[in-house]
Amino acid sequence: MMTISSASRSYTHSVESEVLPIVAFKNYFNLEEIMTARKISAALINVSGRQRMLSQKTAFFCLRLVGSRQGAEREQLRADLREAIALMEKSHSALIHTDSSINLLTPPSATVKAMYFEAPLYLDKQVREYIDRIKALVQVPDAELRADNPHLLYIIEAADGDLLKAFDAVVSQYQQEGETEQFEVNLRQVELYQESCTATAASIAKASELDRTLCELKETQAQLLHSEKMSSLGELMASIVHEINNPVSFIYGNLSHVEIYTQDLLHLLRLYQEKYPNPCQEIQAHIEEMELDFLLEDLPKVMSSMQMGSERIREIVKSMQNFSRTDNSNMTLCDLHDSIDSTVLILRSRLNAHKTRRDIQVVKDYGNLPPVECYAGQLNQVFMNLISNAIDALEEAAENQPDASLKISIRTEVAEFDRVRVRIADTGSGISAQVKERMFEQFFTTKKIGKGTGLGLSIVYKILVENHRGMLRCESEPGKGTEFIIELPVQQT
Repeated sequence: MMTISSASRSYTHSVESEVLPIVAFKNYFNLEEIMTARKISAALINVSGRQRMLSQKTAFFCLRLVGSRQGAEREQLRADLREAIALMEKSHSALIHTDSSINLLTPPSATVKAMYFEAPLYLDKQVREYIDRIKALVQVPDAELRADNPHLLYIIEAADGDLLKAFDAVVSQYQQEGETEQFEVNLRQVELYQESCTATAASIAKASELDRTLCELKETQAQLLHSEKMSSLGELMASIVHEINNPVSFIYGNLSHVEIYTQDLLHLLRLYQEKYPNPCQEIQAHIEEMELDFLLEDLPKVMSSMQMGSERIREIVKSMQNFSRTDNSNMTLCDLHDSIDSTVLILRSRLNAHKTRRDIQVVKDYGNLPPVECYAGQLNQVFMNLISNAIDALEEAAENQPDASLKISIRTEVAEFDRVRVRIADTGSGISAQVKERMFEQFFTTKKIGKGTGLGLSIVYKILVENHRGMLRCESEPGKGTEFIIELPVQQT
């Protein structure tokens, strides 16, 4: 019989040589083509993975339906099963018939079609038979629901056997096709880049403003690469959140029931001990072998630890979800404290103690801030860069002085004229006056080669000052740490 853990497994032109360099270079980044390929690949994998998850979920519900002895619970399970198989039918139809509403813009490949309609998988037939069996089981009266019901036996065998293997094969095929398509897109981008370099070299030979053109080209390239990197990071985190949210919610939602069931069983066991204090020799030997007294004491602690762990995972998922917001087309009202907390949580591994230093302490002093109108994804990037820089400064200070204080202070407050202020300070070694004068310049960095691009603070300045009509300044002296002060208007319009 299928176990609960088994049932709940879830689931990157030719250009005329006379064209200006900047025009040729823009052809390298066909972002629309890259994003379209990624959306199609992600949609295919997500929908097919959802089918796999639904097959496991419905099988689990069918087991619960047959095993339940409560009429109200059975009615709810029947409703849940109808909803799940309706979603399963919809997703199945979308995958086969190319539904544009879920970013499926091209029909399935010949290989995928064969997996659905030809030997050896016949996935279409398997799915329809599976759905029909569930529909039939849902219609069985309560009095006739038994563990040997043929529909239930078929569902359990399919969900943990041929149907599961078929779903795995289709998901794997979609992943392989998505990776191949992405590789072809990336290859086209590289070819376009090579062509643009050729066109750039020809135009540079004729251009009278050689230095200015090269500088603009370098700046555009760096900004586009950085934007693509942040976009990819946001999409990756959003995909991770999507993949783990369902199983985490399933585990979290069932832990409370498991705790109740456990307490009921423990209570029943204690009643047995009270009413039958002298068990037979075989039971007494088993009690001693399993260390029953220790089990009774430790099991509630284990349940509590599992509850705390699942809550911790939910917090991390929420933080990743907040940080993955990359929509820069419209401003929204944002809670700055949520953005800061999400960033700190994501950077927690860097804050923990390492072999060469102690923990980095983060002290928060939050004021009563109103929601701020902003591009939430861009502000997440600001806090990520500034807090990461503070961690870098403290790690450098710890290398030079092992007993140095390692602390990051984050303070928020309401400033005058309907503005809010965020202060991020560290107890590092500080910054010299010469570095302060150039710290917001593009490509200027004091970090070692390979550790810094010189883009972080310049992009932070652009986001705050140009995109949000805000202010950014730095206060620092050698040996006295560094503090970055951000001011933002509460409303942009």
